[in-house]
Amino acid sequence: MTRPYAPGYRIPTDLLLKAYASGVFPMAESATDPEVFWVRPETRGIIPLDGFHTPKSLRKAIRKDLFDIRFDFDFEATIDGCAERREERRSTWINAPIREAYVELHRVGHCHSVEAWREGRLVGGLYGVSLGRVFFGESMFARETDASKVCLVHLVERLKQRHFALLDTQFTTEHLKRFGAVDVPRGKYEKMLADALKGEAVFFP
Repeated sequence: MTRPYAPGYRIPTDLLLKAYASGVFPMAESATDPEVFWVRPETRGIIPLDGFHTPKSLRKAIRKDLFDIRFDFDFEATIDGCAERREERRSTWINAPIREAYVELHRVGHCHSVEAWREGRLVGGLYGVSLGRVFFGESMFARETDASKVCLVHLVERLKQRHFALLDTQFTTEHLKRFGAVDVPRGKYEKMLADALKGEAVFFP
C-alpha cells in the first residue's frame, strides 16, 4: 500500500518518526525521482533476534577478522554506499529528500550505521532507524565479499546487548532468509511494533 508524497518536499523529522511508529516508511522510485511515497506493506519482514542465524561460511569469515567494524563513524558515506548503482542493482530508492531526512535523523540520534572498514576504506555497511526498542533496518551495501553480512551480525549483537525487542527488515529476501528473516502479517507486525514501543526506550550507541 502506497501513499504519494509531494515531489521534492522535505520530510520533517517528527513526521518521519511518527510514520515509523505507525508501521509506515518512505521510498522513492529512483535516485533521480524527486517524489517520495509512503509504504505500509501487507506483510512485513522481521528477523527475530532470538532466532538469528549466522551461516557457517560467514562464521569462518568472521573468524578471519578481515574488517574493522565501526558504529556511526561515517554515516553519510554509509548511506551513499547504500545508494550506489551496482551491476546487480541499476537503481536505488534513496533519493535526495530521503537522504536528507535520514542524515537529519542521524544528527538527532535516531538513525545509525554499522560500517566495515579495511585498510582505511569503507568496504561495506548498513544503516537504520532506532526508535523505542525497535531497529528498522533500511539498506546495506558491500564493496568486498561478506562486508555487509559481517555488519549485520554485529548489528544483531549490539541490539541484543541493548535489549532491543524487534529488528524490522521491511521486506524479506532470499539473502535475509538465510539469517532467519520471516514475513509476518501487517496486523501481527503492528501489534509487535506497538509492544516494542511501550515503556522506556533503549539506545543504540
